[in-house]
Amino acid sequence: MSKAYPMTMSQKILANACGADYVEPNQLIMAKLDMVLGNDITTPVAINAFKKAKFNKVFDKEKISLVMDHFAPNKDIKAATQSQQCRFFANEYEITNYFDVGNMGVEHALLPEQGIVTTGDLIIGADSHTCTYGALGAFSTGVGSTDMGVAMATGRAWFKVPQAMKFNITGKLRPFVSGKDVILHIIGKIGVDGALYKSMEFDGPGLKNLTIDDRLCIANMAIEAGAKNGIFAVDGITLEYVNGRAKREARIFEADEDAIYEQSFDINLDEITHTVAFPHLPENARTPSEWGEIKIDQVVIGSCTNGRFSDMKTAAELLKGKKVAKNTRCIVIPATQDIYLECIKQGYLKTFIEAGCVVSTPTCGPCLGGHMGILAANERCVSTTNRNFVGRMGHTTSEVYLASPEVAAASALTGYLSAPSDLF
Repeated sequence: MSKAYPMTMSQKILANACGADYVEPNQLIMAKLDMVLGNDITTPVAINAFKKAKFNKVFDKEKISLVMDHFAPNKDIKAATQSQQCRFFANEYEITNYFDVGNMGVEHALLPEQGIVTTGDLIIGADSHTCTYGALGAFSTGVGSTDMGVAMATGRAWFKVPQAMKFNITGKLRPFVSGKDVILHIIGKIGVDGALYKSMEFDGPGLKNLTIDDRLCIANMAIEAGAKNGIFAVDGITLEYVNGRAKREARIFEADEDAIYEQSFDINLDEITHTVAFPHLPENARTPSEWGEIKIDQVVIGSCTNGRFSDMKTAAELLKGKKVAKNTRCIVIPATQDIYLECIKQGYLKTFIEAGCVVSTPTCGPCLGGHMGILAANERCVSTTNRNFVGRMGHTTSEVYLASPEVAAASALTGYLSAPSDLF
């Protein structure tokens, strides 16, 4: 490399983490990590790799997070055994950020909320939706459990520096339209492999009209476009969220003015309407004029994508004083204990229960077809989760329609795939 390379946000974070002045796309680097994450499904495999390599210490007990969220509270003996293995490991190595039943939450909602990840961090997690933290201006990406096991011991990981795609955000969202509609619109536009091993970088004057929860939702689903990571430019909204919350000082990395992007897209928020991903791919995005009459059996409102307090608030406001449609099940899952508690304080749990919903303790549960909402043959579910692959939530003939909390709540009330405007 003969001269400095103009870098994107992601490339600057990677350069900083590997101690280089600059990095270039496709370059292989070894970088220092700020956080290593695992859950109750992926951590046992990582622990086995850790032990097989004969490691006998972790690189930093403060920079490892283990969250029991996928099959917790444990759904069966195997799930209980996996959590037990994680618990023993956390106790043996005095892992500070260990979260179990009673204080856990859905991992990608919990870590930002608790200030465990912050702006400028380099984060890997043995879960594909680790890319969520890009909403805070961090570089975060999912890895395999073997990589996690080695990283817990060394605090380092190999990366191939990704090329980048820029999304210039303008405009302002309409009422009852949110971040979920934005990311489904984008994935519908570029496809599930449209950003394969690339960094999706979000900037532009419209960012001021996207809340931190909108951004967390959008970054969460970058992987559904095949991206290595998604990342948002840091602004006042970002800093208001992390300041006083994060356990480490924010480090802001801004893209160079002449940074090189493989592709650029203009996304006008004014033009985005309710968007739903029909089965069986997140790219199968359709707006209300294309929906038709879709009778549904179940609604799920929650997950690492849309289980935050703003999502609960939106759903409660639409459900208040109304009843879930006959023969339709509605499952509401606040993503963390703090969100659950705030829902109690605000009276939202009363609203949900009176409407005929069931409210669960934080868990990933139905999102991955684990528990708390498995679909039978030919059943249809409108869900605020992030994937709708064949058999994702249960039987291989079941169908999952990915939607915003606004659309999910409206659909619960009508028993059909519906927009909020159908209620008024």
